[in-house]
Amino acid sequence: MASATNTLKSAPDDCWNHIGVHGDRSCAELERHIHCRHCPIFADAARALLDVPPAAGYSRSATEFFARPAQAEPEYAVGADTESVIVFRLQAEWHAIRTAACLEVAESRPIHPLPHRRNGAVLGVVNVGGALLVCVSLAVILGVTPRTDPPPAQLRHPAVRRLLVARGTGNSVAFPVDEVLGTERLRPRDLKRVPATIVHAKIVHTRALIALGDKTVGLLDEQQLFHAVERALA
Repeated sequence: MASATNTLKSAPDDCWNHIGVHGDRSCAELERHIHCRHCPIFADAARALLDVPPAAGYSRSATEFFARPAQAEPEYAVGADTESVIVFRLQAEWHAIRTAACLEVAESRPIHPLPHRRNGAVLGVVNVGGALLVCVSLAVILGVTPRTDPPPAQLRHPAVRRLLVARGTGNSVAFPVDEVLGTERLRPRDLKRVPATIVHAKIVHTRALIALGDKTVGLLDEQQLFHAVERALA
C-alpha cells in the first residue's frame, strides 16, 4: 500500500500537489471540479496504480494481516461518535456546518434582488437546478465585517465562491460563501468552548470552535442559525 501511495505522489503529472488542493490552488480546473479527486487527471493517475506490480512479499503479508483475529474499532473510527462537517470561508473567517444539513454545494450564480425587502440578510433569489431559492447572507447574520485590508498570505490563492444549499425547518435556502475548503470528520474531543470574548452574534450562532491546521473554525449551531433565517424571511 505504501508503494502505491508513493507512486501516486510521484506521478509525472501530480498537479494536485502543486497547483491543486494540496498546492497553491491556482489550477483553473478547480472552479469546475471543486476538488482534485473529481478531475480526470487525478482519476487517470489513480487507475494507473492498478498496474503497479505488488511489492515483494505482498501476498504473504496480506495473508497474515487478514488471518488476524478481528479487533474492536478505535474510538476515532468513523461511527456514532463522529460527525461530518463542511468547512467554508466568509471574508477571512472560517466556519463549518454539519454535512447532514447541507443539501448541495453549487457554483456561484447571479442573485436576483427582491423588491420591498428591507432586511439586509435577504439578498434575493437564485436559480439552483431549476428551483428558485431564497439567498441569505451568512455574513450579515454572523456579523462578519467586510475586509478593508489586504488578505493574509493564506488567502491569496484564487478562491472560488460557492453557494451552500441547506434546509432548516422550512424550505431550502442558499448561502453565498467565499470559498469551500471541503469536508472534515470531527470527534467530540475536537470541539472547543466558544470564548465569551467573541462578539454576541457569533456566540449565539456558534456551537464550538475547531482547530484545523492553522485555522480556527466556528461550528455553527444550526437551530439558532435557521431561527435567524426564519426571522429574516418573515
